[in-house]
Amino acid sequence: MEITPYAPPNDPLEILHEDHEIVVVNKPSGLLSVPGRGEHLADCLISRVQAVFPQALLVHRLDRDTSGVMVFGLTPHAQRSLSMQFEKRTTKKSYIARVDGRIAEKTGTVDLPLIVDWPNRPRQMVDHENGKEAITNWRVLKASDAETRVRLTPKTGRSHQLRVHMLAVGHVILGDPLYATGAAADHPRLMLHSEELRINHPESGKGMSFRAKAPF
Repeated sequence: MEITPYAPPNDPLEILHEDHEIVVVNKPSGLLSVPGRGEHLADCLISRVQAVFPQALLVHRLDRDTSGVMVFGLTPHAQRSLSMQFEKRTTKKSYIARVDGRIAEKTGTVDLPLIVDWPNRPRQMVDHENGKEAITNWRVLKASDAETRVRLTPKTGRSHQLRVHMLAVGHVILGDPLYATGAAADHPRLMLHSEELRINHPESGKGMSFRAKAPF
């Protein structure tokens, strides 16, 4: 199910940090993290990163239409260490989103289990019986009657988690090609950006934080 034709942006690679163990980049919206099936889906962030750092290894992903901070390992040790941090949820991720409508409260938590919606994949859906645990904390940054700007801090890393959670509470992320309808869908891009990622460096164990400002 491909919603829109794949036309990845030609932005130059934006490197936020590099050392002998890791490279951190700012992924543009519209670019796959990894190749899809077929030659027309071959262009992706990891292939662009590997053009500069041939030894780069995948650690985590962002959805095609989400922009923001992504880290790659440059050694097998770094990949293992970082993958374990994501698995054990010791990484801290913070996203900025623009969502439809006004959220009245200032902060909150969405705790709704998610599962793939098989007939409509890649869509995901809330399923209280069979879904996997998914938790998102949110905080309002700015609100008008038309839309709200929120900071989203996922505690779990389910596929489409932030997108489905905001939809489930009645405030779909603007510009979402899968979940938004009507005026909410009519935006140049998905208004979701991974603003900050905190990890422990694979070699020193030192806590590091990487940021990329939301382009919207």
